[in-house]
Amino acid sequence: MKPVFLVSASVLLLSTYGCASLTSSTDSQTAVSEDPIQPPPVVAVPLPQKPKTAETPQEPVLEADLWHRIRAGFELQDYAHPKMDQYVRWYSSHPEYIERVFNRGERYLYHIVGRIEAEGLPLEIALMPVVESAFDPFAYSHATATGMWQFMAGTGSDYGLKQNWWYDGRRDVIDSTDAAITHLKRLHALFDGDWLLALAAYNTGQGRLMRSIKRNKRAGKPTDFWSLELPRETRAYVPQLLALSKVINEPSAYNIALPELANAPYFVSVDIDSQLDLAQAAELAGISMDELYLLNPGFNRWATDPEGPHRLNIPVAKQADFNQGLAAIPTESRISWQRYTIRSGDSLIKIARQFNTSAEALQTANNLRSSRIRAGDTLLIPKASANGAHYAFSAPQRLAKTQEKSKGAAGSQKIMYTVRKGDSFWRIANQHKVSVSSLTRWNGMAPRETLKPGQQLVIWTKTAKAQTTNQGVTRKLSYRVRQGDSLARIADKFNISIRDITRWNSVSTNQYIHPGQSLTLFVDVTKAN
Repeated sequence: MKPVFLVSASVLLLSTYGCASLTSSTDSQTAVSEDPIQPPPVVAVPLPQKPKTAETPQEPVLEADLWHRIRAGFELQDYAHPKMDQYVRWYSSHPEYIERVFNRGERYLYHIVGRIEAEGLPLEIALMPVVESAFDPFAYSHATATGMWQFMAGTGSDYGLKQNWWYDGRRDVIDSTDAAITHLKRLHALFDGDWLLALAAYNTGQGRLMRSIKRNKRAGKPTDFWSLELPRETRAYVPQLLALSKVINEPSAYNIALPELANAPYFVSVDIDSQLDLAQAAELAGISMDELYLLNPGFNRWATDPEGPHRLNIPVAKQADFNQGLAAIPTESRISWQRYTIRSGDSLIKIARQFNTSAEALQTANNLRSSRIRAGDTLLIPKASANGAHYAFSAPQRLAKTQEKSKGAAGSQKIMYTVRKGDSFWRIANQHKVSVSSLTRWNGMAPRETLKPGQQLVIWTKTAKAQTTNQGVTRKLSYRVRQGDSLARIADKFNISIRDITRWNSVSTNQYIHPGQSLTLFVDVTKAN
C-alpha cells in the first residue's frame, strides 16, 4: 500500500442523510440517500474552549452491551460549541432516525469498534459512518464516492481498495474500514495530532485544509478547526460527529432510547477458496439474498470475483451450516456453465455483455491468452443460477431500481436511450432538452462518470414521445412471443441484445419464453429488421 496523502473530497455530509441542510461545495456532491431529514440552518457562533488531549486509548470495557464499550473509548468529549448544540437538538428531536440508522449499522459496528480499538483511535470514529452514509454500504454520491466510508475511486485505489466489474472494495465492510482507519491515522499525524483537523481533512481534503491554515497564519489568526474558513459542509461535518457522540454518551439526558447492540460479532468471514454463485451461498447459509449482499456489499454481480477476495461474511449463527454445505460442493460446481458457439462478428466484450459477465472472466474461464476469438469455436460461459431480479443488490438491479423510481417534471415522458459512441452527458441532455444533473440523477450516476456504448439511460422528456435524431428513433414496444421465438431470435429481429431483453423483463437467459408471453422492448425503429 502506497503512503499517499493527497486525497480528493471523498466523503459526504450528514446533510444527505438527515442532519444538515447544506449547499455542496464544488468538490463534493450530495449522496443518494433514504434519510433526507433537514435541521435548522447553521448560525455564526463564538469559539469553544480548548480540548484536553487523551494520551492513550482506554481499555475496552467487557460488557454485554456494545454501547458501554463504545463510550469507554470516547476521547473527544471536552469540546463545547453552539454549533454542536444545534445538532444535539436535532438528534434528540429525531429519535426515529437514531433507531433506524443504528439498526442498519448493527451488522457492522462490532467489527468497526474492534478495528478502531486495535489501532488506538478514539471510538467517536466508529460513529463516522452515520455522518458519511447513514450506515448504508451502497450509498453513492454524485461525486462518485461510495460505501459506508464514502471513498472516491482514486482515493480507494491509493489505499489498496480493489475495484473492477465484479467487485468494489470501497463498499467491502472489512477492506473499506481498514482503509478509512489507515487514512485517518495518516491525517492525524499530518496535522500534528489534532483530531478535529484530521476529521475535517477527511471530509474536504488535506490540500484545502492546509491552504486554509496557511491563510490564517498569514493573517495572524488561530489555526484550530473552529477558526478556519472552510466549506460549509466541512464546518458542519465535525460538529455533527461531536454532537452525535455527545448524545450517544448520555442518551437518557436527551430522551433517546438507543437500540440494543450486543457486544458480540454479528458476522464471521469464511474462506471460500474459489468463485461462488451468491444465490448458492445464500441458500447454503440459510439467509436471504438481501442479507447476504448487506454483509458482502463489495460484490457487484451475481457471484464473487473469480480473482478474489475469496471470502464471504456470514452471520455467526449460520457459519457451521454454511461450512458444512460448502465443503460438500466441488469447486467446479460452485458456478453454473453453458456452452456458446462463437458467431461471425462476435467479440469477447459483446459476448460478455450478452451473458452478464466480463471479458476478463471469459478469458480466465477459457484459458485464453488474448481477447482474440474465432467464429465456430466454443466458449464456456459462467452464468447465474437464478434470474437477474433474484440478485436484488447487484449493480444492474440497483441501477434498474434507481431508474424505475426516477420521476420527471409534470407532462414529461419516460424513454430509454441507448448510449452510442461519442455520446456524453452534455450531448444527450442537450439533445433531449434536459439538464445534466437531472439526467445523471435519473440514472444514479455522476456527471464525471464515463458513458459506454450500449448503456441504457432513462430520460424524462417533454420534447416528443419518440426522440428523432441523426442517431435514430427509440420507441417502447410491447412484443407478444410467437411460436418458434427465442431470446436470440427476438434480439436479432429488433437489433437489440439478449442482455437488454432480460434486464427489461426480469428474465434470464436460462429461462424459456413461451408463445403469448408479453415482453417490453425499447427499440431503435430505424435499425430494427
